[in-house]
Amino acid sequence: QVQLVESGGGLAQAGGSLRLSCAASGRTSSSDVMGWFRQPPGKEREFVAAIRFSGDSTYYADSVKGRFTISRDNAKNMVYLQMNSLKFEDTAVYYCSKAPFLATLRAGGGSWGQGTQVTVSS
Repeated sequence: QVQLVESGGGLAQAGGSLRLSCAASGRTSSSDVMGWFRQPPGKEREFVAAIRFSGDSTYYADSVKGRFTISRDNAKNMVYLQMNSLKFEDTAVYYCSKAPFLATLRAGGGSWGQGTQVTVSS
């Protein structure tokens, strides 16, 4: 059983920064992938970023590329999302996810955290 707990959300001004954290517990595998999704108000959940277990492969949605950075600390079972140059449209509930394969994660088939609210004021 995988448990994911997000933290670090809050209110930021446009142009500012926030760092999200996700603590994972349960079984881990050298093939697993962790990532972040978000659900803006009134919209569907969308992929934001993902990172493989080794940390040497990362993937980003075009909308956040160059502004967000995903990283992980396997020793602590943590994954992070550094969000810079925040925009109003980044406002959403952000969810951490974990899956055995990248395709599974991107399809929304992984485990989920409870989400953390990020609000960006314009």
